[in-house]
Amino acid sequence: MSLWRPPQSIRVISIGLHWRKGRLLACEVTDDSGAVKGVRPLGGAVEFGETWQTALKREFQEELGIGVSVGGPPIVMENIFVHEGVTGHEIVFAAEVLFPEGAFRDQTLIRFIEDSNASSVARWFDLDELDATGVELYPTGLRDRLTA
Repeated sequence: MSLWRPPQSIRVISIGLHWRKGRLLACEVTDDSGAVKGVRPLGGAVEFGETWQTALKREFQEELGIGVSVGGPPIVMENIFVHEGVTGHEIVFAAEVLFPEGAFRDQTLIRFIEDSNASSVARWFDLDELDATGVELYPTGLRDRLTA
């Protein structure tokens, strides 16, 4: 198991909002013991010289092996958070992504490998069910922006 810690610098990330029957595709976020503490839409860091849209497409290609298209303007937010006692700081571009026809149609979960070589699991989550189970949607504040 790889132990992730936020970098000690401001990071720009781009995450994709993919919906299936009102459920959002998100990957599990675990603590050091492996317990799921939250979920986050797929995506990752914007590299130097790269637009948020290009980063979003690249991340889905790298993680899921599919080409996606961006479905609209982003929600832009600042995310200052603590993970395992370490403060992180992100500028987040969150935008709808459209999958190719039939991609993952019959799958309820998707296993993939992160850039850090960590194994991850993504599923489609009902936001109200997340609230009932106490599992958070990250970045903090995204749920409010999605339901506003």
